[in-house]
Amino acid sequence: MNKLTLIVFSFSFSFLSACSPSMPSMPQLPDMPDIIPDMSLPTLYKDDINQGSVLDRFKINQLKLGMSQAQVQDLIGSPSIIDPFHNKQWNYINHSTLHEKDDVHYRLILTFDNKKLTEIDTSGISSLSALTEKEKELEGKRIAEEKAAVVAKQAAIQAKKIAAEKLAAEKERAAEQARVANEQRIANEKLATEKAQAEALKKKNELAQIKQRKADQQKAIKAAEEKIIIQQPKPTTSNKSPVPSKEEVSTDKPWYQFW
Repeated sequence: MNKLTLIVFSFSFSFLSACSPSMPSMPQLPDMPDIIPDMSLPTLYKDDINQGSVLDRFKINQLKLGMSQAQVQDLIGSPSIIDPFHNKQWNYINHSTLHEKDDVHYRLILTFDNKKLTEIDTSGISSLSALTEKEKELEGKRIAEEKAAVVAKQAAIQAKKIAAEKLAAEKERAAEQARVANEQRIANEKLATEKAQAEALKKKNELAQIKQRKADQQKAIKAAEEKIIIQQPKPTTSNKSPVPSKEEVSTDKPWYQFW
């Protein structure tokens, strides 16, 4: 309290001496740091002035090609400028004046095609603060998880490919077996048809032979009967006059005379 009183008195006396030249001059006082070495004067506080989009490297590093515009907005917010003549390009611009820190001036440019992120231009964000140790740890974990997901996806694709190849091989093998079975069936049917035709032809020949034998037997029986009739003796007496033979018929009659 005594030190503060001395300071106020010294300032007041100096002001009065400057205003009244007739007053005797005071002896020169030592500098304030020499009087109060452990006291520092307060300085005025200046608030940070942020103008534009506020981004950080941790979120920018999470941007990926192929993201939709909605996903980009959810991650880093809406852009500072959307050029109506170049609506496929989003600009995130920041000009910030920070208290007791270096000013920040950066520009992030994102390009879209069919509302899908196709290009990320980070050449203008060099003034952004580097990642903290915790952010580095989180980013390393995220990258490891993404790599593991990529490996798992590739393994799933490979397994799916192997399963498809195996299924195709099984289908091909089944088709080959079906083809061989069909050829065997056709061969068996052809063999059965040929066998049936051969049996039918054999039966036909047998029936023809039986018919021929019957015809031969009937012919032999008829010939035998005719032979028996011829060999029978002619009767010696008959009331009827004998029928003259063709040789006994007179040929002296004219050809037109029948009686």
